[in-house]
Amino acid sequence: MNARKLALFSIPAAAFLAAGFFAVRHAADATPATSTRPLAVPAAPPRVVAEGRVSTYPGLEVVVGTDFPGRLERVAVEEKQRVRKGDLLAEIDVSEERAALAEARARVAEADADVRLADAEIARARQLYEAKVGTKQAVDRAERDRDAARARHETARAQVDALAARIAKARVVAPISGVVLAKHVSTGETVERGARIATVADVDRLRVEAEVDEADAGRIRLGAPVVVKAEGESATWTGTVEEIPDSVTGRKTKPQDPARPSDTRVLLVKVALASHDGLQLGRRVDVEIGAR
Repeated sequence: MNARKLALFSIPAAAFLAAGFFAVRHAADATPATSTRPLAVPAAPPRVVAEGRVSTYPGLEVVVGTDFPGRLERVAVEEKQRVRKGDLLAEIDVSEERAALAEARARVAEADADVRLADAEIARARQLYEAKVGTKQAVDRAERDRDAARARHETARAQVDALAARIAKARVVAPISGVVLAKHVSTGETVERGARIATVADVDRLRVEAEVDEADAGRIRLGAPVVVKAEGESATWTGTVEEIPDSVTGRKTKPQDPARPSDTRVLLVKVALASHDGLQLGRRVDVEIGAR
């Protein structure tokens, strides 16, 4: 009897243990396996690579010419020299004009004296006429002499003004403060009207003009960050896109990268620099622009 009870008890116990074993194994099998795939590395932000040059802002690089033809008496500046607005750049020989000016001024003085003399003669002729001892013809003659003297004075005065203006034009002065980038003439040369004398630029405000390939035009946005690099320099310069033109144009700079075609059309994108210390006007640079 006891053996039978023990057997009956053992059957459900064994079933219970077996069920527990299979439950534990099932739970272990359900545990997810650890992934062995490598973690994804964030992609580098998109960028547009271009070449360009350091430039000035509009109106800050001026080719200075002359409206006065003649022989250059003096070229007063050298390249890389700093000048202030109004400083003399060059002066054209005006020795003939100065001589003519002296003569014209002498004629003005002479005409002034003739006018004063004619006025005195008119006053005397009128007194005699009113005293019945002079004639009306004498008064009229004195007035005609005064009018002629006044006309000579006006003519001489106009000649003085014209000659003074011509002499002033012979002085070529700097229209802005800056640095002389180029001197186009030398002392002793004869120049024609419109000849270039010097190029002056304000180098205290510089920016970069980047030639962005037409294919990348849609990826450029105003305010995009920019990194500028120059060959042979470890330093970099930062800036932002400040101007995007509405149309493309031919490439100005031959690419240094042989893989980049030279006959493509480009956008001349203007980049404002946070600082341009160490950059020279006209220097060739590489430009990286943050793209969309």
